[in-house]
Amino acid sequence: MKGLSAIGKMVTRPRPPVGSTPADVVHAENKWRLLRYRPRAGGPAHKTPVLLVPSLINRHYVLDLLPGKSFAEWLVAEGHDVFSIDWGTPTDEDRFLTFDDVCDRYLGRAVRVASSFSPRDKVHLLGYCLGGTLTAIYTAARPDHVASLVALAAPVRFDDDGLLSKWTRTKSFDLDALVNATGNVPWQLMQSAFHLLRPTLSLSKAVHVLDRAWDDESMDGFLALEAWGSDNVSFPGECYRRYVEELYRGDALVKGTFSLSGRPARLESITCPTLAVTFEHDNIVPWQSAAELVDRVSAVDKQRIHLPGGHVGAVVSKGAKKALWPALSSFWTMRDAEPAMPAVSELEEHAGEPEAIGASEPGGSASPGRAEGRGGRRARR
Repeated sequence: MKGLSAIGKMVTRPRPPVGSTPADVVHAENKWRLLRYRPRAGGPAHKTPVLLVPSLINRHYVLDLLPGKSFAEWLVAEGHDVFSIDWGTPTDEDRFLTFDDVCDRYLGRAVRVASSFSPRDKVHLLGYCLGGTLTAIYTAARPDHVASLVALAAPVRFDDDGLLSKWTRTKSFDLDALVNATGNVPWQLMQSAFHLLRPTLSLSKAVHVLDRAWDDESMDGFLALEAWGSDNVSFPGECYRRYVEELYRGDALVKGTFSLSGRPARLESITCPTLAVTFEHDNIVPWQSAAELVDRVSAVDKQRIHLPGGHVGAVVSKGAKKALWPALSSFWTMRDAEPAMPAVSELEEHAGEPEAIGASEPGGSASPGRAEGRGGRRARR
């Protein structure tokens, strides 16, 4: 009866206060906005702002989920000056937005505005999922205002064994017919594809609710993620056409043939400090695809952190707050001034913590809980 009563309360439970960390709009254009989270009392402790770039088809507040469960809120409390792009909702006239419009003009303006708040005139870029692909391409083509690059579960190599890659390469997937017919590719279509990646996910969620319905904190987090997961946006048609044709089907980033507004966007051109974060059980972006970034960039200061968990849970969970978030904050703090400091391990050696893979062995693996820096030497903060 206690469980049934708790489930009954879920029906009348108010909407979770997602995306509620205080922020100001410092730039707005077409549908997108650049948010600056209000700094802590006394102002930021670091010179270089952090710009969060979410996926183009997801709401930005996954990184500002709930009070106490917000990555943005946590970063502000740590003294970072935090900005985030809110891509907004495309409408019919946005069907003709190109990849260059989004990745060069929009992202470029966000980078320049955010960097203007820094005496270095640079920003630390963090791109999540497709946002990480955008930031990697932008950094490769226009590195001037980029202090460092963090790619969080970001696809780079698209010729992989993931289901999304296989589906986009099937002969029955008529890309031109889809874009010409729909304009902006409907979010419902893309959401259905993500559901097909894990057909039993809905049943798993139902079991979770039954097991944890009595736990208010757990339910708040669950409902916040459900609210975010159901609040998707459509993909501007022309941008989607090039995204699928050149990246998924042509694997242009790895082949070095991709360009941004006519400028070569070769991963080998990236020389700023670079960190790739990959997830062992990511069914949307296979970790091998995301790990490719460390192999390709020319940066001397580069590393990878490999975590257990999935595409979303590993970013917003309690475990992320204990291990991933401090690792990212440390990465930026240690590179807050010129010249950038050498790559070192971001995580101490404790059982159950994620592995950190240093620049000396890109794409390799370390024992669980082991953190390695250059040359395989074990290091502590």
